[in-house]
This record gives sequence, C-alpha cells and structure tokens, in this order.
Amino acid sequence: MTADSPASGSPTADTLLDRALVEEATKKSGLVWVRGQDVPSCALWHVWHEGAACVVGDGPGEQPLPGLADGGPAVVTVRSKDKGGRLVSWAANVVELAPGSPAWEAAVGELKGKRLNAPDGEEMPARWARECRVLRLEPTGSTLPLPDGDLAQAPVATPATTRQPIPAGVPRLLFGRRKRK
Repeated sequence: MTADSPASGSPTADTLLDRALVEEATKKSGLVWVRGQDVPSCALWHVWHEGAACVVGDGPGEQPLPGLADGGPAVVTVRSKDKGGRLVSWAANVVELAPGSPAWEAAVGELKGKRLNAPDGEEMPARWARECRVLRLEPTGSTLPLPDGDLAQAPVATPATTRQPIPAGVPRLLFGRRKRK
C-alpha cells in the first residue's frame, strides 16, 4: 500500500486531478447543465464559491431548479465557455442553504454580483430570501463519463407553424420600384 492509496485516507493523484478539473472548468463556465432526480438536464447559471457551484432559482423571474432537492443527488455537466463543448461531468450532492445563515449570505454575495438584468437591484437578496431557493451543488469525488449523444429535449408539441418564405414579388409590391430620373 502506498501513501496515495485510498485505504490510507489520502487522495490519489487521479482524485486530485479530477477535483482540479471540476473546479477550474466550473469556475470558468458561466453555464452548467444539471440533471436532478427523474428530470431531464436543464441549463443553469451559477457561481463557484467555496468548493461548490451555487445556484439560485425557483422564484418569480428566476431560473427553475427542477428535481433538485436538499440532500438529493445531481449530475453536473460543464461546457467550454468558448466552444460550448462538454468538458467534464461530475456527481454532486444538493444542499439547500437556509436564508440568513452565514453560508447563505456568502453565496448570495457572490450570486448577486453575477445576476444579469435583475429587476430589483439592491433588493434582490431580500426577494431571494422570501421567494427563492439558494442551492450548493457540492462535488462528491471523481468525474463521471461524459454523456453520449444529444441531450437536447424534443420541442413541446404546438399548433404553431414556421413562417413560409415570402413570394419574390412582394417586396416590389410593398416598396415599389425606384423611378429613374
């Protein structure tokens, strides 16, 4: 048995590399795909704070957090910020932060700075405390294999149709021909 073996209690080199990959990739990506229990993956904006991805949602005007329950599992897939391809997937434990707790205050301080187009500005943390959930997605350990295939969901059935191209003569009818002088 070596000093780096799991039986000795210290992390292996592969585990440390996995942790570093998860942290760096998640920090740099502004968007992650998260799959909760029995629901498809959804895109969530987040911030990396104190070793976990923090998200806010489930309130009016905020992102939905389907299938993410306190103490439950989740799978996080991180995309490349520049190319959009999948970089790494990792398992997470979902921890809901209690409003007003020191951990909640610290996470909200980070999230507040990254929230774009907030309707209420400085009142946002109070609204989040009343109406939203703040979750920490804490990595459980090593990375997971990247999912195969397309993870996109089929569009919802609708009677709406795609607009057909306009006939070639319509612009001339609407705008007329320019008269030569």
